[in-house]
Amino acid sequence: MDLICYLHPSWNPQIRPARPQRPWMDATPESFAYRCLPLSMANGHGWEVATRCAVDAWWDGGAGVDAVKVSVEGEVDPASAPSSMFGQGVLTFHVAGLFRTPPGWNLWVGGPPNQGKDGIAPLSGLVETDWSPFTFTMNWRFTRPNHKIRFEADEPFAFLFPIERAALERFEPRFAPLESAPELASAFQDWSASRDAFQQQMASNPPTKPADRWQKHYYRGVDAAGCPHIEDHRTKSHVRPFAPAEAVAKK
Repeated sequence: MDLICYLHPSWNPQIRPARPQRPWMDATPESFAYRCLPLSMANGHGWEVATRCAVDAWWDGGAGVDAVKVSVEGEVDPASAPSSMFGQGVLTFHVAGLFRTPPGWNLWVGGPPNQGKDGIAPLSGLVETDWSPFTFTMNWRFTRPNHKIRFEADEPFAFLFPIERAALERFEPRFAPLESAPELASAFQDWSASRDAFQQQMASNPPTKPADRWQKHYYRGVDAAGCPHIEDHRTKSHVRPFAPAEAVAKK
């Protein structure tokens, strides 16, 4: 399926496959945060849009547009520079592209997962990019006044990935007692007992190798007995980069 970003002659967005690394995860002892596969997979589950210049912003606590002050380093087109457009302590980034997804597919747009910023939070949105002839913005809202925030040059300010529009509505959520699924209940009990025994072993006889300090069942895509249940288990996201405009024009 195609995901196309159409470019006006003056647009030059910096869009790339999202990087799975996070500085705070690198800083954990032995980088143990990366052992949480769901966390790492979310980090790289899409594309990130990065700034081409450093940006400083400050909010004085007011509701007006003039309550947010923005300073941009370097030469940037004022029409595309981050700015205060909506008031309410919101900092706005322009996404320089007109996206097209297949029929029935939206783009989820938000901040980079698991990468918070002190004093400001990303706002998320769903955009119907299979028909919309409009660009969209990425917005961040200050969480406290009188606190300067900074986006460095090349820092991601947006994160996006396609999501099928009707998929959510096809699900019929319900609760059920665990004993109504005997096979699942047995597998869970085996895992729970295995985990308890593993933790006791770690406490009484800690291994010297960091890799031996976690069980890796979920990471390897197997249950407590070592049996796989699916064929397409992932430990990495294989997100393709956007092809140059010339390649799109030839399609």
